Amino acid sequence: MPYAHPEVLVETDWVKENIGKPGIRLAEVDVDLQAYEAGHIPGAVGFNWQKDLQDQLNRDIISRQAFEKLLGGAGISPKDTVVLYGDNNNWFAAYGFWLFKIYGHESVKLMNGGRQKWLNEQDKPFTTDKSSYPPVTYSAKSPNEALRARLAEVMKISGKRNPNLVDVRSPDEYTGKIIAPPGMSETAQRAGHIPGAANVPWSSAVDKDGRFKPAEALSEIYLKNAGIDPKKVVISYCRIGERSSHTWFVLKYLLGIDTVKNYDGSWTEYGNVVGAPIEK
Repeated sequence: MPYAHPEVLVETDWVKENIGKPGIRLAEVDVDLQAYEAGHIPGAVGFNWQKDLQDQLNRDIISRQAFEKLLGGAGISPKDTVVLYGDNNNWFAAYGFWLFKIYGHESVKLMNGGRQKWLNEQDKPFTTDKSSYPPVTYSAKSPNEALRARLAEVMKISGKRNPNLVDVRSPDEYTGKIIAPPGMSETAQRAGHIPGAANVPWSSAVDKDGRFKPAEALSEIYLKNAGIDPKKVVISYCRIGERSSHTWFVLKYLLGIDTVKNYDGSWTEYGNVVGAPIEK
């Protein structure tokens, strides 16, 4: 059983062979730029999830104009094939992939296994040289809102057990034992989960080396065991929208569920809404 869209996933060997080729651009997407500055794939630009992909005034993704400025400033054109990778098992790279698709970039891929897999392979080059490219004019498309779930839609389908509402956080977050993963700031007033949501931790989708599991295994995890109905809208959420974008990628591109949406407001929004029902 092949992935539904195998073209959106490339292996580290493919990336090594294509470094520097015209029309292929690499971008490391991390929660901040500390890892990138410590070393990255030659030719890769670095995108800071907190500062580059998030609006610095509103709790929101960057605007279309900001996206155009970011990519154009990095010398990326709409015709380029962009390969994204990053820290934390590609959490933030998957979020970047989701954002690229929201603004209509045609050819964007994830490097399977992310930054850590590249580091673990002795034949893979690393550099601390900052990559710089001549700026270009980038024109993005109008945002594709079909890829994004909003609070009203989430609350509408919550309630009775609904496996199409997928909480990808850890079991301790889901049950309300903790609000945030260890070492991360608590960004909600209440702990628990959205009523009816099924808990399928994001890590269910990957092997020990960070690579995605085969399609057969993913199908068993999400469709057979969790009971997700691919014919209906599927919404994934986590705490801040990055782990859920990882699951969104799995469901949409590896399993081919066209109706999946990422709720990037996630628990940081829902857990702070006055009067919102919560389960533990």
